[in-house]
Amino acid sequence: MTSPPSHRFHLVRSPFSVDFVPEATFPDDDEWIALVRVPEGLTVIREAPPFGDGTRWAGLLADRSHTPDATAALAALTGALAAAGLPVLAVTTHHGDLVLVPERRVTEAAAALKEAGHEVVEPPA
Repeated sequence: MTSPPSHRFHLVRSPFSVDFVPEATFPDDDEWIALVRVPEGLTVIREAPPFGDGTRWAGLLADRSHTPDATAALAALTGALAAAGLPVLAVTTHHGDLVLVPERRVTEAAAALKEAGHEVVEPPA
């Protein structure tokens, strides 16, 4: 069995908020980054306001893109985070993955990814 390929992650400078809007089909504004609609409502991911309540999420953007039919790509990325007991919200696109972890635990997430053989790149100052 071969080991999963390593990935390079870029920490995204701006934190994110994740909100669920029951029974909505589209957000009231156009400030969203990603939307996921299910019968129960809408999950909206957007840049977090500078102040506010709720969990703020840090983004780790995977450098390596993969095709939608790739197998185990997301599992390779989230496995190390799950093993470290970190909650994850993943947004997978045709071009790659944006993995969100609670902002207060981003240092722990970066360490877990590095330990698993991935590279984590800090944003420029």
